Amino acid sequence: MDEEKPQRALQALQRFLGTPLNRLLENPGMGNSEAAALALFRDVAARVPAYRLFLEQHGIDPASIRDAADFSTLPLTDKANYLQRHKLADLCREGRLESCDMMAVSSGSTGKPTFWPRFLSDELVTAVRFEQAFHDSFASDRRRTLAVVCFALGTWVGGLFTTACCRHLAAKGYPLMVVAPGNNKTEIWRVVRELAPQFEQTVLLGYPPFLKDVIDGGVAEGLDWRPFQVKLVMAGEVFSEEWRDLVGSRAGIADPAYGSVALYGTADAGVLGNETPLSITIRRFLGHHPDAARELFGESRLPTLVQYDPRARYFETHEGTLLFSGDNGVPLLRYHIADMGGIVPYEEMLRFLAARGFDPIAALSQAGSQAGGRGIRPLPFVYVFGRSNFTVSYFGANIYPENVTVGLEQERIAGWVTGKFVLQAIEGLEQAPHLSIAVELAPGIEADDSKRDSIAQSILAQLLRLNSEFQAYTPPEYRLPRVSLKPTGDLDWFPVGVKHRYTRK
Repeated sequence: MDEEKPQRALQALQRFLGTPLNRLLENPGMGNSEAAALALFRDVAARVPAYRLFLEQHGIDPASIRDAADFSTLPLTDKANYLQRHKLADLCREGRLESCDMMAVSSGSTGKPTFWPRFLSDELVTAVRFEQAFHDSFASDRRRTLAVVCFALGTWVGGLFTTACCRHLAAKGYPLMVVAPGNNKTEIWRVVRELAPQFEQTVLLGYPPFLKDVIDGGVAEGLDWRPFQVKLVMAGEVFSEEWRDLVGSRAGIADPAYGSVALYGTADAGVLGNETPLSITIRRFLGHHPDAARELFGESRLPTLVQYDPRARYFETHEGTLLFSGDNGVPLLRYHIADMGGIVPYEEMLRFLAARGFDPIAALSQAGSQAGGRGIRPLPFVYVFGRSNFTVSYFGANIYPENVTVGLEQERIAGWVTGKFVLQAIEGLEQAPHLSIAVELAPGIEADDSKRDSIAQSILAQLLRLNSEFQAYTPPEYRLPRVSLKPTGDLDWFPVGVKHRYTRK
């Protein structure tokens, strides 16, 4: 028997269950954040065999790391140079895999699936992010809430982790009931029909394209979502504000800032940050002002914009990509996840927006008067584009799936398509250069030339509006995409039950 385990579990539970959210999130200053990162480094260097060896191989004496400047000189870790070079047990404290109690598997979207052990205390750190979403965005502390977990269940990280975190909220006293039908749409519709009328609101948690399928398919099945006061929690993909509006209107969501939350999460470390009513309000402003967005983010596309607790996850940037440090079953230090993005301190964000005549706090307070000003916390922002290998290069311009997505979400197009597509850049010698885009049609929609041409023109209009590289680099005669329309679930392009990829090389 491990006598330390129950003490770790009790201490973590006592802190989470016994501490109100406002206290958990108070005093998030950078000094506290840097101190937390240094404390984690010292603990990991002393207790994790793989990291001790990693430091030795790089000639680093742990005692030489005394402040944040020293910490920033530590070598980066990643899957190739750290995780895959050691036994799983050696990545855990004291080399004991059994110090954890749960094993999850990453999606494998960038390679071989990876195992990630964790303990109850790791779940509770992520549960605070769920609490922030349910409390600040959905007022679930005072509304009877049905949480429907629509992520895939099994070894994959999303479903069981989400279910556990929602149950922790219920244990804390939230009037919350969790049901986990997974990614079975028929079962989701059944539990919503039978259970949702007994609650004041229903929260669907899942992968954005799948939730859109659930909502659209429910409407086709005669399910009226509006009486259920639907809210959405999403992870795994960047989506546009047009998408938020489109899906929100079909689900009966009246207030975009308080009706959905995107999580920035990874199998490696749970949830790193979450959208807030404030971050959504800012992102919607930037979506209407692409020049300001380009100045702030350095890109023509709109990233996911979240806030984070700098004491729980310590972010840094490296050559336009994000690093983070955080405690888990496998603690990670200066971990390079390869997500393109950056950090914007809270006050810096407000100054940037004020210089452009926008006060997001005033806008949010006015729009969300019934929410009692929830969702305004002085936490730093992190923005995430996703991994650069999901782009395609066309005449030297980076073409992002996000640009194409907006074209499919225009009002005259959205009813024809599911939102899924596959983007390719064809620049070989055998045929004229062109952007090839296979688009999945919605159930019951037939392909025809008129729809194909309208979709191509809509995508082109958004590429020209949002992507300055495309506008500058691509000759006019090669700009119009070649769109092909595929039936729902096409086996070659959109197989059911497989995590979708929006680009092919």
